[in-house]
Amino acid sequence: MAYHFIGIKGTGMGALACILHDENYEVNGSDIEKYIFTEESLKERNIPYTTFDAKNIKDGDTVIIGAAFDRSNPEVAAALDNPNVKAYYYFDFLGEFAKNYKSISVAGTHGKSTTTGLLGTLLPRLAKSGYLIGDGHGNMPEGSEYFVFESCEFQRHFLCYHPDYAILTNIEMDHVDYYKDIDDYVSAFQSFADQVGKKIVYFGDDPYLPNLQYKVPAVSYGLKDGNDYQAIHLEQGPFGMHFDILLDKEVIAHIELPEASDTFLQDALGSFALCHELGLSSEEIVDGLKDFKGIARRSVIEKVGVSVLVDDYAHHPTAIRYLIDGARKRFPDKKVIALYKPDRYSRLQYFLDGFADSLNTADEVVLCDFPKNAVREDASITVTIQDLLAKCKNARLLDIDDASAKVLYDMGPAVYLFMSSKDIYLLKDKLKVLLEK
Repeated sequence: MAYHFIGIKGTGMGALACILHDENYEVNGSDIEKYIFTEESLKERNIPYTTFDAKNIKDGDTVIIGAAFDRSNPEVAAALDNPNVKAYYYFDFLGEFAKNYKSISVAGTHGKSTTTGLLGTLLPRLAKSGYLIGDGHGNMPEGSEYFVFESCEFQRHFLCYHPDYAILTNIEMDHVDYYKDIDDYVSAFQSFADQVGKKIVYFGDDPYLPNLQYKVPAVSYGLKDGNDYQAIHLEQGPFGMHFDILLDKEVIAHIELPEASDTFLQDALGSFALCHELGLSSEEIVDGLKDFKGIARRSVIEKVGVSVLVDDYAHHPTAIRYLIDGARKRFPDKKVIALYKPDRYSRLQYFLDGFADSLNTADEVVLCDFPKNAVREDASITVTIQDLLAKCKNARLLDIDDASAKVLYDMGPAVYLFMSSKDIYLLKDKLKVLLEK
């Protein structure tokens, strides 16, 4: 008997596969042949995986199906039709799995992965803890008491979860191929909040979160007056950031972080608030924050000669704007080049002007076209990469190849921001090779 993952290279799927492996279960999987960065965690654990084939489905297995797959995949059909196989979709299985621990969900439009990663670093100072991050990393030490996991609102999947605790990072319209409007989107977060069992920590500066109805005790964090945990005396620059935390009119901590980013400030403050509510002292949290090494594909900074390469998952106009702003604060004397590869046609069409406005805050803009397997969600979606190119000042359209890497090399030295939920990091790797020569 084994756990077989259909789509094991998915960010959540790979992380869950690692966790089950850590719990000494037999784990294997299947996926496309193309390299995806999540493979590294699987290789570290020697978790075997192959290409899709109905013969991979064995009697007695528990099969976990990635959200992107349906019966058109031969393994999905074989698993669902086999009475001797237990088949779950990823989010259904994760909801059941979390019930084995004191569970903490991290939900919100932005900041889920980094906040989960921060909590994964901090919580072991309280008790043995496991984590599942949407960057393909998962870990479950033997005897874990807490389990913190990223909880995505896509198609309301996070309603499969009934956590003991939750952090709500923010709400901003997204997944426009599914949600009708912002009211529909907010309603999903209200439904999720209704399912939290013990306590919620939420970003109090958000325009929507303070107006949700909370059935359990709710604690706020932010920069504005009125928040329970308030960041004050904020300074940002090439050194990173410094700020104090105010609680009940008393400064309880001084924080120094290496990043200069409003988003990272919010994620760190929210993580501090939850851990403090769970019983960690301010001193323990401050020390724990110093141990945070970052997570995959979230503002990963590499300095190569006089240039800087930043790999980030940003695929929403707000995330792009924040990343560019953070780069300017951290590297004020360098040219900033924003590189973006869109993921969903519906997202680009809905936020077209927003993407252009955010990208244009950089000194130069480079775009890559949609992945070849991207599909238009319906007949009303007509946007192309040329529409975004036309709205970005002096933008260039490049591919992910050696010739494009040479073009980027000639545009430097600079801070290169590679932004996408897709494989733009492959172009970053090619540029890095040239810069190292």
